[in-house]
Amino acid sequence: MADIVYILTNEAMPGLIKIGCTNIDLATRIKQLYSTGVPLPFELFYACEVSNGLTVEGKLHDAFGDHRMSKGREFFRLAPERAKAALSLAQIREVKLGDEIFETNEIKAEVEAAKRRSKFRLSMIGILPGTELQLAKDPKIICTTVDDGNKVDYLGDTTSLSDAALQAHNALGDDWPSVSGPWAWSYKGQRLDDLRRQIEDKAD
Repeated sequence: MADIVYILTNEAMPGLIKIGCTNIDLATRIKQLYSTGVPLPFELFYACEVSNGLTVEGKLHDAFGDHRMSKGREFFRLAPERAKAALSLAQIREVKLGDEIFETNEIKAEVEAAKRRSKFRLSMIGILPGTELQLAKDPKIICTTVDDGNKVDYLGDTTSLSDAALQAHNALGDDWPSVSGPWAWSYKGQRLDDLRRQIEDKAD
């Protein structure tokens, strides 16, 4: 099979893209990435067959090195359209996928719901300043809300829900470049993201 270089996005990692290379079936590769602990499945933005995947991937990583989240990782804070414009120069044939990579309706619904939501605010779900939140993965890890937006006190510092979640997950050994705060934090045993969806569903 020809080398494939791909550009992926993930609704749980807003503003980031993953640029990688594979010589196996692309759908299989995307499924593998979802099994590595990321909150939501990756979605294909663009992919193509190239004559030398590792070389093309390396040149893209070099070209956008100033947008790279950390050395050795394939995540970039970059508009996917820019990466596509560069990758298309090496294209032999564009690779597309069907809509049924993930056949579980629950997974597809979660991705679609994440796409259509506006920016999260604690006030959306009635959480007041001074409320204690627990990390869904490890409820012993807590933060305290400091406003009705998305700011919390975590380990003595005021930061965003997402930044606090990233610090907490990295401390637990999850080597993620980014994570969605509303997905990571919970209140009374329910993820903030789930609480928001419940309210939105009632409004529909």
